[in-house]
Amino acid sequence: MKMNWNRREFLKRTSAATLAAMAAGAPMTSFLSSCNKKKTITSKADTIILLWMAGGMAHTETFDPKKYTPFEKGLESNRVLSTFPSFPTSLDGVSFSEGLQSIGSVMDKGTIIRSYVAADLGHILHSRHQYHWHTGYEPPQTVAAPHIGAWIAKELGPMNPVIPAFIDIGQRFTVGEGEELKAFHTAGFLGNEFGPFLIPDPSQGLDSVRPPVGMSSKRFERRNQLYNDLISQSPVGEFGSDYQKESLKRSMEQAYILLNSPEAKAFDLSQEPKEIYDIYNTGRFGLGCLMARRLTEQGARFISVTTEYEPFMGWDTHENGHTRLKDMKKQIDGPVAQLIKDLERTGRLDRTMVILASEFSRDMLMEGRPGAKVLDQVDQPDVIQDIKNYGMHRHFTDGCSILMFGGGIKKGYAYGKTADERPCKTIEKPIKIDQIHQTIYHALGIAEDAHYVVEERPFYTTPDGLGKPVMELFGQPEKA
Repeated sequence: MKMNWNRREFLKRTSAATLAAMAAGAPMTSFLSSCNKKKTITSKADTIILLWMAGGMAHTETFDPKKYTPFEKGLESNRVLSTFPSFPTSLDGVSFSEGLQSIGSVMDKGTIIRSYVAADLGHILHSRHQYHWHTGYEPPQTVAAPHIGAWIAKELGPMNPVIPAFIDIGQRFTVGEGEELKAFHTAGFLGNEFGPFLIPDPSQGLDSVRPPVGMSSKRFERRNQLYNDLISQSPVGEFGSDYQKESLKRSMEQAYILLNSPEAKAFDLSQEPKEIYDIYNTGRFGLGCLMARRLTEQGARFISVTTEYEPFMGWDTHENGHTRLKDMKKQIDGPVAQLIKDLERTGRLDRTMVILASEFSRDMLMEGRPGAKVLDQVDQPDVIQDIKNYGMHRHFTDGCSILMFGGGIKKGYAYGKTADERPCKTIEKPIKIDQIHQTIYHALGIAEDAHYVVEERPFYTTPDGLGKPVMELFGQPEKA
């Protein structure tokens, strides 16, 4: 017999996880059928670490510097292409912007892409472009599109059954656009068990894998059983498909197993030697990189570490661009370089692909791209009198930088090119998000035509299954 749910009872008896299951999976998961793969690919990587520069990292201020023009009052805005001087990296012919010397010193171990082109999604909003980058699909969708980490978790499963296959570090949902960010931090129709294990603050990561202070193990076991009972009495239990219910229960069982495992120590950063901890300890992002390295050692499959998106914070430089980037570079430079060094030292870099990316770039004058300009969101004076106007403030989608290391990616390689004069747009080898995703999937051995049938139609890892990996990025040529 069906229950009559009013609002009060609904909220009383359900949790955030239950609601997420209904939002992400119902009702299409009942039509989910098995994946069809037409070919087998030999994998080059086992683990993916995505280092997410949330907020729009300006390429000309970081990994693709142009002519440097120092600040002075009365400076004409159209003269400014980069607000930092550049320096040569360990990769011949490639320079980075000042403040990224540590990352520059390891570029002989990886590839820089200087020609990522973000999609035209109309009025530029961070959450829309982040949704597109992380799922490969343009919002809105009639089907809840899975995050790339969820696809990988579903296709390959965990390497270590105790460690969650998909872990997301550093993003809170209590900040601006939190609900929009939740839309892609999900496994979508694949089910809750393939969704992210969320760690908003890596310095408190151990709290994510142990019962609250003062709660005994027996009491926690009783709560776990109570939660399972609530699931069966909730709207998911009543209206959800068998797939939804089993997926939600499995996600809880996996979390419960982790709580009682020795591998939970990977979340305890206090066990790290002080000299290494101090290099990573530049803030939540730096400690997130350290946790990612520790989780990789325990067999994690996909880990995302973000500088965190919060409107008008971090890389979201609507003003004070130059000043803000000084701090952002300090947050990422040492930890990213140390992560690469540590993975190489332990022999894990060959099978671990590390990607550093952002949703789009920035320019002082251009909003959007040439030929697809959109409404300006920031006022920029023609003549700069205040340091707050010195730096890249507007959203630019026609030339973004991505770094890639390990997992079969070429060492010491530069792909693509942007113009040296404004607009500093892509002029050689443009690359789009479906190509980035398929390059990652290819490295992991996931076929280009991997898909599931949802609502009686195929849903591919990239739209219509048309995305192709960029084979030029890999170190060894493919055998025919």
